[in-house]
Amino acid sequence: MNKTNSLICYHCSSQILPADLIEAELGGESRLFCCPGCMAIAQTIHGEGLEVFYARRSQSGDKPAAYLASNEIPEKLKPYDDPSLLGRFTRADGGGDDLVTTLRLEKIRCAACVWLCEQHLRRIAGVKDVQINYVTQKVIVHFSPEKTSLARLLFEIERIGYEAWPFEHSQSLDKAKTERRKLLMRLGVAMLGMMQVMMYAWPTYTGSDITPEFDLLMGWASWALTVPVMVYSAGPIFQAAWRSLRSFRQTYTLGMDVPIALALALAFIAGSINLVTGSGKSYFDSITMFVAFILAARYVELLARQDAQGGAEALAKQLPATCERAPNYPASQEIEVVPVVNCNPGEVLRVSPGEVVPADGILIENVSALDESLLTGESKPVEKTIGDRVYAGTHNILNPFFMRVDAVGQSTRIAGIASLLDQALLAKPVMVSLAEKWTAYFVAFLLLSAFASSAIWFYFDPSRAWTVLVSVLVASCPCALSLAVPTAMAAAQGAVTKLGLLIVRGHVIEGLVKATDLVLDKTGTLTMGQPELQEIINLRPGYCREDALALAAALEVGQRHPLALSLIRAAEAENLSLPALSEPVTNLLGRGLSSGAYRLGSALWLGVEQGAQLGQYGQVHLADEDGLVASFIFLDTPRVGLEQFLKTVKARNISVHLVSGDDQETVAWWAHHVGIESYQGGCTPEDKYDYIECLQKEHRFVWAIGDGVNDAPLLARADVSIAVGAGAPLAAAGADAILTAASLEPLAKTLLLADKTQTIIKENLWWALVYNLLAIPAAMMGWVNPWVAGIGMSLSSLAVTLNAWRLRKV
Repeated sequence: MNKTNSLICYHCSSQILPADLIEAELGGESRLFCCPGCMAIAQTIHGEGLEVFYARRSQSGDKPAAYLASNEIPEKLKPYDDPSLLGRFTRADGGGDDLVTTLRLEKIRCAACVWLCEQHLRRIAGVKDVQINYVTQKVIVHFSPEKTSLARLLFEIERIGYEAWPFEHSQSLDKAKTERRKLLMRLGVAMLGMMQVMMYAWPTYTGSDITPEFDLLMGWASWALTVPVMVYSAGPIFQAAWRSLRSFRQTYTLGMDVPIALALALAFIAGSINLVTGSGKSYFDSITMFVAFILAARYVELLARQDAQGGAEALAKQLPATCERAPNYPASQEIEVVPVVNCNPGEVLRVSPGEVVPADGILIENVSALDESLLTGESKPVEKTIGDRVYAGTHNILNPFFMRVDAVGQSTRIAGIASLLDQALLAKPVMVSLAEKWTAYFVAFLLLSAFASSAIWFYFDPSRAWTVLVSVLVASCPCALSLAVPTAMAAAQGAVTKLGLLIVRGHVIEGLVKATDLVLDKTGTLTMGQPELQEIINLRPGYCREDALALAAALEVGQRHPLALSLIRAAEAENLSLPALSEPVTNLLGRGLSSGAYRLGSALWLGVEQGAQLGQYGQVHLADEDGLVASFIFLDTPRVGLEQFLKTVKARNISVHLVSGDDQETVAWWAHHVGIESYQGGCTPEDKYDYIECLQKEHRFVWAIGDGVNDAPLLARADVSIAVGAGAPLAAAGADAILTAASLEPLAKTLLLADKTQTIIKENLWWALVYNLLAIPAAMMGWVNPWVAGIGMSLSSLAVTLNAWRLRKV
């Protein structure tokens, strides 16, 4: 039995069943393998002289050997088998008792990694199927809950050197993906039908001399290809038109789909009758082309609509799934790992360094520092002592502490911010209300003109009444009108995407032209939110700058504070060799670090005078038994392209405002430093929301840029909003566009592109209007046949598309 347990694969470290044992000699020693794949990979590694890989792997593994060798699931993973989390991260597999889960894999680097994970999971009892996608780094596992568990799957992946955690499915994203796929399929069928039918109609356009038999054959072939376009591709158009007709008694308006559906139906009926009777022309080429153009425009609109996530979904991703609870505190500090959803007010939790606080509460033991930028926008870590409040979604960056829960779930502060975000999104003004109003008038006028002209022709010449009706509807179908804005917006979106700006909602370009005020956040927007060593002052005689920096960096090795990381980066940038310290470094809570005679920390602790530099991120001081050695001054890093961006904005007479959660003095310094006259510091998310609201009450059109969850209500309230791409998902959820570039320079270019886009949109609308004013009377007079009207409509749409295509050149 002991021998069986000792059979471990040399390459993947998984246990080997006696029946699967393979032995091979590598490096002069006999090695054991679980399968031919592991043996082949190991032989390749040794053959290339890279066998040191195995030695380094055993030295640098972040999981103890005993942890990986044991077959017992660790305590930290057991909560994933709790019913509350199991239901959240799994779903039923068909109609049986089996379950399906999707896991996100880490440390997957190549096809061999994929093969190893897949084979290892398949060997677990109860696993029915495993599918790994290397591109998305996700694995879908079908398993029987009676034979294995979710926690077992996670642990087995860890045992072979990888990491995994449950990937939470988003129903709304799955629904959006399905909607896009369906529309793309309809567009594909329409495009295929258009190309084939146009090919069959080519002899008609060119006046080629073909026999009646071939003419009839191509006519029926065109009819057969048009049927699926009408039924499948244009199906939603007919459904929407029917719903619009049914609701006419309540709304007294008709949608744009009504004349489109009517024109398609009449053109198809007329074409079919002409094909059967052998008289007149068919309109199948115009029908398929019309449907293809319409669906292409609607696909672009759909993509622009679906890029934003809901606030509640983004919020859920900010909080951990499990937490450490101390059920017998203060008698015992023994902890148990439980799902966050099972925590209740009054219970005591322990939060370790580097972890996210799972609930709101009061700190009751130990002191620490928390990164609250997610909620407040404050870039500096906030010192927390016993009795201070801590909030869900903030990061513990210094010491482990115990907290007593007083709010969970929807009662937390982060949930309140999400609720405010959703409220603001619902209240966002609708920019297209005027366009919709005129569209209703246009549809009513179009239908009235078509049937009136047909009735008049029926009185004078009944044989032409049907042809005139179809001609008017086809010639004046709002194809060019419907493409005028979407095509221009799509071209502009493609252009600004190359610059590094992803447009989520379609009114951004128009809004930038109207903007009168720009509201900026500081941390993460105006600045990078990363402190950098600005200067070293108060340097003691006998110490050079490099010596002081190297000594300070040596004290900070292993620390996670932003200022510590900044010192280490500065030392690395100058290629400094760090001195060896004679004694271990001691972290004195709230004061600083010490090692022997050296101390590095706050001015109050060291008894030195604090510098008065404004706008600084912070400062620390280095001292020994003889006093101060040096003072290190840190400043936040301005975002690249800030100067050019503000210059462009001011040239357009846009008023610039700076609002931030940082203290008033820091915000004032930065405002004066970059030339911003209006500023306000110490702002909560609610304050930022009210700031925007006050500007809008003065009839100002507000454009806002921010990151962080604390900026989400501000972004949602603004008329046009842009989120910095490195910011939190919740901020992006409320934004109309996302800046994916690190520089602000693309926004300056986008302002110029917005003017050009507005010009082209106006040109497209004027063209569509002039075309309809010319085409409708001509069709009503009987001067235009339906097939000519279809060609005119298609050419009109083509002109609009080509004009909009000019925007792709930035």
